Amino acid sequence: MGYRYAIIGAGRTGRAAAYDLFTHGEADEIRLFDLDPAALEGAMAHLSRLGAGEVVRGAQLDARDVAAVTAALGGVDAVLSASAYWLNLGLAQAAVAAGAHFNDLGGNTSIVQQELALHPRAVAAGVSVVPDCGLAPGLVNTLAAAGIEAMETPREVRQRVGGLTQDPRGPLGYELVFSITGLTNEYQGVGVVLRDGQIGEVPCLEELESIRFEGFPPLEAFVTSGGTSTAPYSFEGRVDRFDYKTIRYQGHRDRIKLLQDLGLLSLDPVEVGGAAVVPRRLLEAVVEPRIRFDDVRDLVLLRVSCAGTLLGGGEGEIRFEMVDRWDSATGFSAMERSTAFPAAAVTHMQASGLVAPGARPLEVAVPPRPLLVRLAARGLPLVESLVG
Repeated sequence: MGYRYAIIGAGRTGRAAAYDLFTHGEADEIRLFDLDPAALEGAMAHLSRLGAGEVVRGAQLDARDVAAVTAALGGVDAVLSASAYWLNLGLAQAAVAAGAHFNDLGGNTSIVQQELALHPRAVAAGVSVVPDCGLAPGLVNTLAAAGIEAMETPREVRQRVGGLTQDPRGPLGYELVFSITGLTNEYQGVGVVLRDGQIGEVPCLEELESIRFEGFPPLEAFVTSGGTSTAPYSFEGRVDRFDYKTIRYQGHRDRIKLLQDLGLLSLDPVEVGGAAVVPRRLLEAVVEPRIRFDDVRDLVLLRVSCAGTLLGGGEGEIRFEMVDRWDSATGFSAMERSTAFPAAAVTHMQASGLVAPGARPLEVAVPPRPLLVRLAARGLPLVESLVG
């Protein structure tokens, strides 16, 4: 007997997660929910072409209606939210009320902390709540946990991740591979870090550095918000330094910094012709059609390194690297694969009883090595090496 799953959100990541659970999640039933009938129709057509139509059932649902969501989750073993980050707290509450495990893609640490406050209710319901299960935060935090537990004395963790187009194009040299609101959210605010063992904050777009991957043109990395999420708090006292930076093609950061300096990333309304306009919402509306392309040919670059004293002695660095590209066989982009597959793997582990009840951060709740074994079976090209 298999498991019953629900996925909230039938966009790019949601449909990739449904395919993953159909393929690897021992699924008897997958309920795919979205308010937009066009999104549902597109997702179901894609999944049917891949042979998942017998297991996946699409239905309209307003994710803002917690009571309706709770009712829709009746009999479900585990729920994955592939919705906008601001919906995740209500969805987590609905899942706990329905007696179902829950995880999401995270992206906003304040909301994640509110989800973690559901811990007593989740324990009482016998279910797990694990936010931040996508790529970053998500997979990168699992890799950090795997590196840290494999060292005698870990001292420094560096996370570098970027979703890029294979051929830079458009006014930003960038192709939008996920939500425009998620992108602008990353570029504003602060990144939470560990420095000298203490929690600290670094403004977004700062600490620009050059980074190289073999076979690629010059790249850069800089601080963005949300990537570390809860990890600095989880690893405080265990490592001296922990940070996260986003990878882009060279020159991208300066273009975004100009928009920031002009106030176009602000959420504070300004008056224009007698109407209140939020600069960031206007920017998103204007920019999105200019950086989103139908012919997605993207890639994801990832490097997570953990440096310190190795088990058995000696100094060194455990490094994880990945270069993933759009998959022509399934039609899923690299960002969809790299975000949806880790989240779906956690969903399967939750349904299987491998995650203890309660609301806990990913890097605490989910054993890293068993999760990495599952990702290898999914074909994500992660490579682990020892440098030193």
